Amino acid sequence: MLSDLEIAQAAKLRPIMDVAADAGLTEDEVELYGKYKAKVDLSVLDRLADAPDGKLILVTAITPTPLGEGKTVTALGLGQAMRYIGKKAMCTIREPSMGPTFGIKGGAAGGGYSQLVPMEDLNLHFTGDIHAVGAANNLLAAMVDAHIWHRNPLRIDPYSVSWRRVVDMNDNFLRNITGGLGAKTDGRPRETGFDITVASEVMAILALTSGLHDIRERLGRIWIGLNEDGEPVTADDLKAGGAMTVLMRDAIKPNLMQGLDGGPALVHAGPFANIAIGTNSILADKVALKLADYVVTEAGFGADCGAEKFLNIKCRTAGMTPNCVVIVATAKALKMHGGAFTMRPGRKPPKEQIETENVPALIEGCANLAKHIENMRKFGLPVVVAINVFPHDTEAELDAMREQALAAGAAEAVRTYVHTKGGEGGTELAEAVVNACEEPSEFKYLYPLEASIKEKIETIATEIYGAEGVDYAPPAEKQIEIFEKMGLGNLPICMAKTHLSLTHDPTIMGRPTGFVVPIADVRPSVGAGFLYPLCGEMRTMPGLPTRPAAVDVDIDEDGNTVGLF
Repeated sequence: MLSDLEIAQAAKLRPIMDVAADAGLTEDEVELYGKYKAKVDLSVLDRLADAPDGKLILVTAITPTPLGEGKTVTALGLGQAMRYIGKKAMCTIREPSMGPTFGIKGGAAGGGYSQLVPMEDLNLHFTGDIHAVGAANNLLAAMVDAHIWHRNPLRIDPYSVSWRRVVDMNDNFLRNITGGLGAKTDGRPRETGFDITVASEVMAILALTSGLHDIRERLGRIWIGLNEDGEPVTADDLKAGGAMTVLMRDAIKPNLMQGLDGGPALVHAGPFANIAIGTNSILADKVALKLADYVVTEAGFGADCGAEKFLNIKCRTAGMTPNCVVIVATAKALKMHGGAFTMRPGRKPPKEQIETENVPALIEGCANLAKHIENMRKFGLPVVVAINVFPHDTEAELDAMREQALAAGAAEAVRTYVHTKGGEGGTELAEAVVNACEEPSEFKYLYPLEASIKEKIETIATEIYGAEGVDYAPPAEKQIEIFEKMGLGNLPICMAKTHLSLTHDPTIMGRPTGFVVPIADVRPSVGAGFLYPLCGEMRTMPGLPTRPAAVDVDIDEDGNTVGLF
């Protein structure tokens, strides 16, 4: 089989205006970025305000392993499969960050015969949305330090400043720095650091905004720190909100691309689900729901990360309700969760152990799958398990996966072959999802907003992660007390937790019990509209591995990209 890049480069792309027309967009609603990608003007929402919404399908996964479970592949393949069986369908996915593209994970355009094209554009600079997020974020950071240096009329406490600069690259060297060193004119020295751009609150705001005036209001209410009286200082206090909005005015428009079948997909926003909300934008989903009968969207990492945040935060903000949840699982990942072998990110996978049948280990690992099914059922939604099949999987392993999934409460569990066959390889999944969308559901949130901050944190930890309890470090206790007094206690919670485990410890696989989740700190994202606790040693800036994916990327004699993804 050809590599993902070779498949993408061999694809015959349709002009994006043809894709737009088939999707139901008018010429005035499409802003071209070359021949094969475009932005969608938000005026389409006014034109189609009275049109009925389609069905919304959320694709998530088991706790991910370094082997990769194929969640984006499955989401895009499901969209292609829906069209293959005659449904009007559209996918909405997140924009890739160049951090993981050049790190361990690689790109995020799908793979095999279920991917978006042109994949090189998507995985690199794309239409500049992430650059706009970084520029807006760093403008505010620069204005904070300039204000402090220019006699500080707002009396900002420099030791309270929590707004950090960002760069869209994995760079652990920048996690903690001291700025302002050098001459007096270089600013007042203080300790600070960098986050990766997609972890910026500006990115979360992009994902959750409802439009231009809403993003203006959200950017303006960002907290950058406290003044000497302990009162919050906002971006609007610094008169930065307007300029930040101008930088974001084009970025708020969803991006139109196409699958390998020529079908439409909207790509927008790009936060990680372990340190942010991990979903594409509300605007992209709303546009798609007006244009298509079935909208396939995804949430980052496992269901305990992205799907929980999608349902408790994004759905609340948007007023939307999914009709079905798809959980992606693989036999090799479940064998790893069952203790058949271990593997660290960036290391060579143990090929022999992966390809050797081990039904007992797989059944043991299915406890992880069962927990995710149970969690999604707590929201009152039907669940379909997508078994992403690999050539070395055995019939006994695949049968055991289906039996375990059904026993855990899944409405159906079906095999998918979208990586090797595209939409044709996902027809059984598409039919199962169509049926699940017709099932009665009683969608409900996991917690009420009126609950205290601690009650919400503890509900997520015990109900979703399976923890015995929560332990709060002194800084977290102090911040929670401050936020309750400042009237932020009614905000939803966005837990910053490792994606590699149901616990805070990335080395613990399967479905652990009896553990306690440590909360090191709690930070405000007032513009985005949530609080985010840091679980354990969770970091907001990843680092590169010993051998990053960047070393394989180059150009060939004809100037074509090689080695990407």
